[in-house]
Amino acid sequence: MSVADEGLKRWHEVIESGSSHEKLSAILHDDAVFHSPVVHTPQRGKPIVMAYLGAAGQTLGNDSFTYVREMADGDSVLLEFITEMDGIQVNGIDLIRFDEDGKIIDFKVMVRPLKAVNKVWEMMAAQLERQKTS
Repeated sequence: MSVADEGLKRWHEVIESGSSHEKLSAILHDDAVFHSPVVHTPQRGKPIVMAYLGAAGQTLGNDSFTYVREMADGDSVLLEFITEMDGIQVNGIDLIRFDEDGKIIDFKVMVRPLKAVNKVWEMMAAQLERQKTS
């Protein structure tokens, strides 16, 4: 099994278990980097990546969220997803790179169309603000 295949298997286990903080933390490298579709600078380090992935799970990960295509090569996977947020159809990809231990070292999210990007920005900002006050 390749690094990408093993990492993808672990990623799906985290998603299927409800993205628990402990399980997500276990598959993230300490120096992980997150590339948001709405923040222009990469977010570096496990704590901030945890915050962003947690917020993404709360906003994008509703009952309509589904991965519709997967591609794996070497240490990377590309997952295409669809979901609906407040009546807006969202189409996007998660591009994930794993280290040799199968931990996420780089996570990039891209979203389309523009209306969806704006909705993701609005809902992610609100979720991140809630996380700061909890």
